[in-house]
Amino acid sequence: MSTPTHLVSGGQSRAGDSCVMIIFGATGDLTRRKLLPALYNLAKAKLLSRKFALIGAAFDQLSSEAFREHLVEAIRTYATDEAEEPDAEVLAWFERRMYYAQGDFRDPEFYWRLKELCTEVSGKNGIEDNYFYYLATAPNFFGEIIRQLGQAGMATEEGDHWRRVIIEKPFGHDLESAKQLNAEIKQVLRERQIYRIDHYLGKETVQNILVFRFANSIFEPIWNRRYIDHVQITAAETVGVEQRGSYYENAGALRDMVPNHLFQLLSLTTMEPPVSFAANAVRDEQTKVLRAVQIPTPEDVLSKTTRGQYGEGVIDGEPVPGYRSEPNVASDSKTETFVAMRMMIDNWRWADVPFYLRTGKRLARRTTEIAIQFRRAPLVLFRNTAIDQLRTNRLVIYLQPNEGISLQFGAKVPGPVMKLGTVKMDFDYEDYFGSTPNTGYERLLLDCMTGDATLFQRADMVEAGWCLIQPVLDVWKALPPRSFPNYAAGSWGPREADELLERDGRHWINGG
Repeated sequence: MSTPTHLVSGGQSRAGDSCVMIIFGATGDLTRRKLLPALYNLAKAKLLSRKFALIGAAFDQLSSEAFREHLVEAIRTYATDEAEEPDAEVLAWFERRMYYAQGDFRDPEFYWRLKELCTEVSGKNGIEDNYFYYLATAPNFFGEIIRQLGQAGMATEEGDHWRRVIIEKPFGHDLESAKQLNAEIKQVLRERQIYRIDHYLGKETVQNILVFRFANSIFEPIWNRRYIDHVQITAAETVGVEQRGSYYENAGALRDMVPNHLFQLLSLTTMEPPVSFAANAVRDEQTKVLRAVQIPTPEDVLSKTTRGQYGEGVIDGEPVPGYRSEPNVASDSKTETFVAMRMMIDNWRWADVPFYLRTGKRLARRTTEIAIQFRRAPLVLFRNTAIDQLRTNRLVIYLQPNEGISLQFGAKVPGPVMKLGTVKMDFDYEDYFGSTPNTGYERLLLDCMTGDATLFQRADMVEAGWCLIQPVLDVWKALPPRSFPNYAAGSWGPREADELLERDGRHWINGG
């Protein structure tokens, strides 16, 4: 079977190292809906080592047989569409390599039993002495699990063998807790062993931002303040909080999306060219540009950020409840489900170019996109024609639900009168390269198995992101919102978000 080169960017075809993957929280939704389908897709594409095994660890009382049935059913449900059956040979191969360890993650004895199982599984399957641990648990377990792994001797690397840990978001809930968690896990692990995951970076288009910018000489020379008027980064969802009310009440849209997803997109869009695509070279430049973003003052928070919470409304023709009526949400909740902010970058490339970021639940359309709005051309050439206004050029990079790139420019409408029309050139990944099953985790899991940390956050990147939103958290905590809910489900958010751009003579791009 040939490897689809677009499953991993750059046509990477190296299979992952021989290893045992241990998932903490293996009976949860993340494992069933994302991790198992991603592993199945990698195996089907022959990008998993033939010497691979999976150990699930969780509190649930399950036998290994019951656990296998649980995971196989997850693959059948989420790895393929309804019209396609999973590959029986790949499924059987997987099933033979699934094991289960039940226990309390706070119990030291559990880790000694897990260590014995890892040794047994490695020997039985002829696997190299390599392990990576995926923490698909509640954030309060991150530090505890890593500390226990260290005490059981399960994080120590010897010779050419490795131990790696993937940590899900959120990494801390503010600047102080992020620093504390970094310090805690670094008592056990070296930075090269830590993989702070952001599944947005598994998107093909996100990875393509760097290729698009630095491999195309027609765009790189104009990627600066001379030619770009402003940039908009939007992550909009039509869904509400669903069953995540308890988590969302403590997180909110700001913590949940901005310091990880949106700042990753911001840094990839604005970073300087790295000296190479080596992990630390790329992450050095991302960190530099995050540190160049102006840290908002309390006055900035009041004038350059806005928050919202959705009330009842209509999505796809169906009535939906407001946030305060969702399960496990307080009836008088002050938690924001929408955030918009204006940011500036203090460096030579981006001085005076505003960056507008927004994210929200229950918005009019599901989309994640980066819109580059170019400056207007001078009108002087058209002074004696019927044209009284020139439209600006716009480049939009779409991340989801459809991945692609659109370029908008002006062209003369045929006829005897000088009249301009807007033309769009659209590139769609699926149309051009075909469709490959992809959860967004395939590339990231494979990178961890090959030791490539380029698409994972480093400690200084995490802390730089929290530095930027800590002032917002502080002001919002001191001044609770009084107008919630302030936007209807199915709209584009609160009126204050529109005013944020209107004060600058601009408007949100709500439709590419």
